[in-house]
Amino acid sequence: MATTEQQFLKALEDKLWSAADKLRNNLDAANYKHVVLGLIFLKYVSDAFEERQRELLALFKDDADDNIYFLPRDDYDSDAEYQQALEDELEILDYYREANVFWVPKEARWSTLKESAALSTGTVLWQNSKGEDVRLRSVSWLIDNALEAIEKSNDKLKGVLEGISRFQVDNDKLIGLINSFSDTSFTQPMLDGEPLNLRSKDILGHVYEYFLGQFALAEGKQGGQYYTPKSIVSLIVEMLEPYKGRVYDPAMGSGGFFVSSDKFIEEHAREHHYDPTEQKKHVSIYGQESNPTTWRLAAMNMAIRGIDFNFGKKNADSFLNDQHPDLRADFVMANPPFNVKDWWHESLAEDVRWQYGTPPKGNANFAWLQHMLHHLAPVGSMALLLANGSMSSNSGGEGEIRRRLVEKDLVECIVALPGQLFTNTQIPACIWFLTRDKTGGLSPNGVEKRRRKGEVLFIDARQQGYMRDRVLRDFTSEDIARITDTFHNWQRTDAFEDVPGFCASKDLAAIEKHDFVLTPGRYVGTAAQEEDDEPFADKMARLTAQLKEQFEESDRLEGEIKRNLGGLGYEF
Repeated sequence: MATTEQQFLKALEDKLWSAADKLRNNLDAANYKHVVLGLIFLKYVSDAFEERQRELLALFKDDADDNIYFLPRDDYDSDAEYQQALEDELEILDYYREANVFWVPKEARWSTLKESAALSTGTVLWQNSKGEDVRLRSVSWLIDNALEAIEKSNDKLKGVLEGISRFQVDNDKLIGLINSFSDTSFTQPMLDGEPLNLRSKDILGHVYEYFLGQFALAEGKQGGQYYTPKSIVSLIVEMLEPYKGRVYDPAMGSGGFFVSSDKFIEEHAREHHYDPTEQKKHVSIYGQESNPTTWRLAAMNMAIRGIDFNFGKKNADSFLNDQHPDLRADFVMANPPFNVKDWWHESLAEDVRWQYGTPPKGNANFAWLQHMLHHLAPVGSMALLLANGSMSSNSGGEGEIRRRLVEKDLVECIVALPGQLFTNTQIPACIWFLTRDKTGGLSPNGVEKRRRKGEVLFIDARQQGYMRDRVLRDFTSEDIARITDTFHNWQRTDAFEDVPGFCASKDLAAIEKHDFVLTPGRYVGTAAQEEDDEPFADKMARLTAQLKEQFEESDRLEGEIKRNLGGLGYEF
């Protein structure tokens, strides 16, 4: 049964998506996601700002001895003067920054947005925060003005928030969205009059995650590159456990790996009775993204969660304009678009990153892999989602690169995934786990690892998961735990044993016998069949008796149908 928190979140996502989906007929998903997420961001920062205002107002009136915020009423000649002092104090920016709350100028607050949007556009003079009268040209202009004002007031958001005027959405549509979102609060969540144990950042994070998935479904193959299924992200994060050190994603999309890592760090801290805030200080986030709107979306995704990040000075191609050239990360993880054909540039011909062979010009799979290896610290670990062809292809020198990776003992684990996991592609996929050090000892996050030199773990997870609907497959938490526990058991203990049909540990000589093809199915064998101790004669007697009963039932049903049809005058 769903918890009250889950019920609240489900009702919230249904309501917001229903409102947002009304734009589908006016804009394609690639555009309306920016309109909708921009408005949701405005609603959240305004709600958080107002919540901080309520906290401050209570503090200003609290005369407790240790309250440094207290404003005595006796210091003012009248109630009106005291009230004005309170209002002035509420507009001091430092009060909000000290609580890690975004400063929201008056013209960007949701109440202003809602009231101004309802006015007749084109004729009404509207006063901005500087006291200047300006003509309200359109609702989209009003929203852009609010986004710009917030960006100017918060250094973390510089170059991140993107206006919506270029999408030319009708005023009525935007007013409808504003009114729908106005009935929602990201603070003080309630269900049936009962307060819920949900933080505003968690609520907004859930909404963002849900919307990104819905937009990926709506956009289909052309638009879903920025979105990796939540279960796959969780699987990789739980296998790598990046709760300490530098974490890097060179194809970050909307930042899903970083969000999942943040959640993992919080859970890890709680399990070990650490302070999550202190634990997060031990993690540094680095990312890169070439698409400008997706780069902004990722930055916004981090900002709303209070995650510090370094995404470079701008959006840029990871191959041609590396934003972190000197970075050596403890954990690298990515889901780049599969089999990219048009990635090559002649300037890459002698690139230092191609240490194990120049990747083919018509496929970027091994370019991504070697780019990530180049940025991996000496004892770091990485995980990369790639198309299944990467495990066996010999075209364009890929087989030779794969051989060198195996011979250098860089490949740690290969996981074959089931089909139908992705919203935007039906290409079968796998996960490569690589590491520079299999000698054992402590990992960057302090976990003790045993010596696994000259060994590779193969996991065939193609039979895991369940069909979430007619077209999409997903992993259960039990599936994720089984794969993760298998990897950690192999990586950290002497108790590992092969499981036919699921996992096997093989040495490099065994892999060489298969010409360095890394498809897990070649190594794990087939699952053991349950023993059947029923004698053959007894089994045949039982099965023929069942078949006889089924034939008799078939004859009975046929006779019944004929009688019914005869009664209706349809003899045959």
